[in-house]
Amino acid sequence: MIRIGYAPGAYDLFHVGHLNLLRQAKEHCDFLIAGVVADDVLTRHKEVTPVVPLAERLEIIRSVRFVDAALPAMTNDKVEIWKDLRFNVLFKGNDWQGTEKGNKLERDFAALGVEVVYSPTHSPLRALHAAASCETSSSSPQSLATGPSPDCAE
Repeated sequence: MIRIGYAPGAYDLFHVGHLNLLRQAKEHCDFLIAGVVADDVLTRHKEVTPVVPLAERLEIIRSVRFVDAALPAMTNDKVEIWKDLRFNVLFKGNDWQGTEKGNKLERDFAALGVEVVYSPTHSPLRALHAAASCETSSSSPQSLATGPSPDCAE
């Protein structure tokens, strides 16, 4: 049986963590599809506005040698995407593993005969966003009165 993999992601400000995820995904399948999440889906579901527009993110991902196809993900519903693509391996970051949404994903896809494979996550953007949040919050009226959040301690 040919293993068709699907690796969804924003892939915004492409970095080595994205590259490693796609490399590891390709090691577990014969044909790898990268689902590049559409701008409006990111804004609606993650409350994030991408820095790099969808068309450019697609072009970047299509140039990665481990990726056989890069398609826009126009919904956050991975089962809906599966209905169109019929992949049999889904790749997600291990930040989903053991969570309520990860457990639901595993149940939903087990019923369809799809294996869920978790990969280690590496997101310099999360660290950057957290640092920016600490920088912004440290000058807020509340933090000036109460001190910085413990998450922002140096």
